[in-house]
Amino acid sequence: MTRVLLLALLALVLAGPAAGGEPQQPGANDTRGPLWVAAGGEAALGSSTLSEVSMAAASDVRLGLRTAALPAQQGRTTAQRPSLTRRRRGSMVGYVDDATVESKVRLRFDAGFHITSPDRAEFFYAKCGCYSGLPVGHPAYDPDAPGPLLGAASDLNSQQFVVEGEYAVDARISVFGVVPLRRIQPQAFFAGTGPGFANQAGVGDIRAGVKLGLADTSDVGLTAKFQVYMPTGDPRKGLGTDHASFEPALLLHNRLSEIVDLESQVGVWLPIGGAAPVPTAADGHFAGRVFYYGIGPSFTVYDRNQVQFAPVVELVGWHVMNGNESVGLDASGTNIVNLKVGGRLTYDAGSIYVGYGHALTDKSWYDDILRVEYRYAF
Repeated sequence: MTRVLLLALLALVLAGPAAGGEPQQPGANDTRGPLWVAAGGEAALGSSTLSEVSMAAASDVRLGLRTAALPAQQGRTTAQRPSLTRRRRGSMVGYVDDATVESKVRLRFDAGFHITSPDRAEFFYAKCGCYSGLPVGHPAYDPDAPGPLLGAASDLNSQQFVVEGEYAVDARISVFGVVPLRRIQPQAFFAGTGPGFANQAGVGDIRAGVKLGLADTSDVGLTAKFQVYMPTGDPRKGLGTDHASFEPALLLHNRLSEIVDLESQVGVWLPIGGAAPVPTAADGHFAGRVFYYGIGPSFTVYDRNQVQFAPVVELVGWHVMNGNESVGLDASGTNIVNLKVGGRLTYDAGSIYVGYGHALTDKSWYDDILRVEYRYAF
């Protein structure tokens, strides 16, 4: 009997380590805590009870730590998320250039009517290709005239869809690119210049540039803008000027009161090269420098729940400093002034502008223009 009891006791002793595995020695990696060590292991307090208590306590501690850390983590996430902030309200005008330096996308549609001299100073499109059809001995004969063949348009309609993207490198510097898609429909031609050409469509002259904020306060924003025009439009189709050009400008945004903003611009369009002048042997180019300016007050008449609406009146002018226009006329000294009226609706980071413009001077780029624009800042 004694021998049987001894054998049973020995079996119990051997079965304990076999069921629980090798006992863990307390040390630096021991996660069971002082209670485990003081108790001398699971066997001292009962392995099942102590394991359940320890696991529940550890779970509660971890849950408490996660719950306590959650607001702080959420706070850090919110602080790191980029947000659109402006010192002033966004630009409200439609034709005067935007002085705001920010990341944005702009989609614009223009419909111009009765363009009477589309090759003036090669500002809209290149010198009429009809000069290549003149007799060889004619002083205006130009076999390299790059513009549309078969006629000098005296009346032309045009539509342009423009995609513009701007990216703010920081609060004061941004880079941008502009891609225009143009369609033209000639309505009439100067007599004796050819039978005329058909409607044309395609990509116009792409441009890119940089904006630099010179001043940025709650009331005043002054921005320098520089852009380069690249001759990507097909000049034979009336889609481009066939020469590069660059354009420096200063843009100003004044907030005069809580409801009145005044925005203005001044700049100069400078062609690089261009077609031969008229007469062909003369010095200079058919293209000419164009100085431009504009001013536009806006009046916020509705402002509620991040939605604003402001009517806008703008006066925009151009002074052609030199160059030619069809048919063989000197364009120097030409002054053009347009009156624009419209309105802009803004909501959150987006806005929509609709406006109409009319030429106030006898000389014009177009008699009338309609513009619709969508802008989204981010």
